[in-house]
Amino acid sequence: MIKKLTYPLFLLAVAYLLFSSNDAKIIIAGIAVFLIGMVFMEDGFKLFSGGMLEKVLEKSTSSVPKAIGTGFLATAIVQSSSLLTIIVISFLSAELISLSGAIGVIFGSNIGTTTTAWIVSAFGVKIKIAHYAMPMLIFGVIFRFNQNKTYQGLGNILVGLGFVFLGIGYMKEGFEAMKAGLDLAQFAMDGYLGVLIYILIGAVATIIIQSSSATMAIIITALATGQIEYINALSLAIGANIGTTVTAIIGALSSNSNGKRLAVAHFIFNVVTGAIAIVFLYQLADFVDIFSAKLGIGDTDYAMKLALFHTVFNVIGVLAVSPFTDKLVIFLKGLFNEEQKDVSRARYLDKVVIQMPEAAIEVLKKEIIHLYDNSTEVLSHALSLHRHNFIGVDDDEIAAIVRKSNKKIDTNIDEFYKKRIKSLYGDIINYATISEENMSIEEKSKVYSLKNACRDIVESIKDVRELQKNINKFIKSKNQYIKTEYDYLRGEIAKTLDGIHDLRNGVDDFDALAGIKLLKQSLDKLDMIENGRIDDLIRNNSIEPKMATSLINDSAFAYDICKKLIEAAAVLWIENEKIKQLGEDDES
Repeated sequence: MIKKLTYPLFLLAVAYLLFSSNDAKIIIAGIAVFLIGMVFMEDGFKLFSGGMLEKVLEKSTSSVPKAIGTGFLATAIVQSSSLLTIIVISFLSAELISLSGAIGVIFGSNIGTTTTAWIVSAFGVKIKIAHYAMPMLIFGVIFRFNQNKTYQGLGNILVGLGFVFLGIGYMKEGFEAMKAGLDLAQFAMDGYLGVLIYILIGAVATIIIQSSSATMAIIITALATGQIEYINALSLAIGANIGTTVTAIIGALSSNSNGKRLAVAHFIFNVVTGAIAIVFLYQLADFVDIFSAKLGIGDTDYAMKLALFHTVFNVIGVLAVSPFTDKLVIFLKGLFNEEQKDVSRARYLDKVVIQMPEAAIEVLKKEIIHLYDNSTEVLSHALSLHRHNFIGVDDDEIAAIVRKSNKKIDTNIDEFYKKRIKSLYGDIINYATISEENMSIEEKSKVYSLKNACRDIVESIKDVRELQKNINKFIKSKNQYIKTEYDYLRGEIAKTLDGIHDLRNGVDDFDALAGIKLLKQSLDKLDMIENGRIDDLIRNNSIEPKMATSLINDSAFAYDICKKLIEAAAVLWIENEKIKQLGEDDES
């Protein structure tokens, strides 16, 4: 009930401010324009980077210091910690980065967000920044109409920057006009009571606006126009940092375990940082005064001093918390245990991940491997075999195991397909189709290959259903010849599954390619017409004509099963696209 009333009350409050004060209207319009600018910049960097940001994050988070540096640089350039958080959660879900690396990126991102304060304090309050917004908006709109996604991305970035500059200009104009009629500085309070009240105001403002960058822009413009005192502005900055934890927690409520873990890590970092800044506020303010003088910042340039303070206490927070990252990881993993999901439904397909092409492709691959693992169970049982008996043994042992395994395993493949495969297959295809909306031609090609691999796995189950009927019939046949032939078919499929198991656990793509080639060469053994095996059986009257036709059909099913599984394996377990293409070229 309270949640339903909050939004209408908020709208009424904004409407009241808009109609009661022209100055407030200008400030609120400035905030709105600033926030729209941030959205455009975020979207622009998604298009402009073309996945480059994701690639950098994937390769630059192997250690916590590297992850912190990467988080700082990425946020400083992109000017969007929310975009970075989405990418980090995506990569964490896809297991492209470790939890400690993701936490490091979030720590660095907190320092990176302080660059907004530097931009606003250095340019926004000192020059007619709105004048620079017009050319950016004009060229940004022109670039947005270009067919090239890179130009469209650049256009969005320019439009975003234009709106950000325009928003700062409106906020500055509104605060300057407001000062003539109302001086907020007269309500400033000394001591820690004032500090705590302004911290609360900063936190609430950030929760309402949902952007610490926008809150900092408001604080700096208000400070520069004399609306608030310097020490109260420092308190507001601390409050803005604490307020971001609430937005992160709200965003993580509907997220997966990884999102919740990062939200808690973010909360812990910002609360510890805020606590340090509150306890040592006056000492930090004195330090900033001394450091400002060394950097050439004027004694009365409070906007620049506020930006420096914002950076200093975030850096102190990173130095205080980052040494305990390993312990934090252990705590977070224990706090949010992964639920054991139904094996018939998707494990990795997360809605957050779908926004990032690289991560979406990776989770699709993991989900198809999950489908493959489900499928190998029914494939093995249809052959009246158990995976744990033949996986990881040599070919001669597999042949012996097959000969001994002549007890039928009751497996209703149609029922298994409905319960364990169909829903998962549908989830994968649906996710793959939706994910392609944000992808390049090259990325769509990868998804197409994954879809084909998925289809091949599913079709192999349908093929083994046909094969199963005669396996169950002939594995106990009194005719030793037909029993031997069906044992042979079972053995070749088992060897294929074992060979795929070996190559998927390898570390080198060239080894995987060699394994694929060997498996493909062994397919010739299953073409009983081509290799003359069936002819010898018929000529010697070893089997009846009906047996021969069944064997011909079933050998074709076995051939198709192995071929489809091998082709799916090549897509799933050869990472390097050039090596994968080399294998396809050799085959052609």
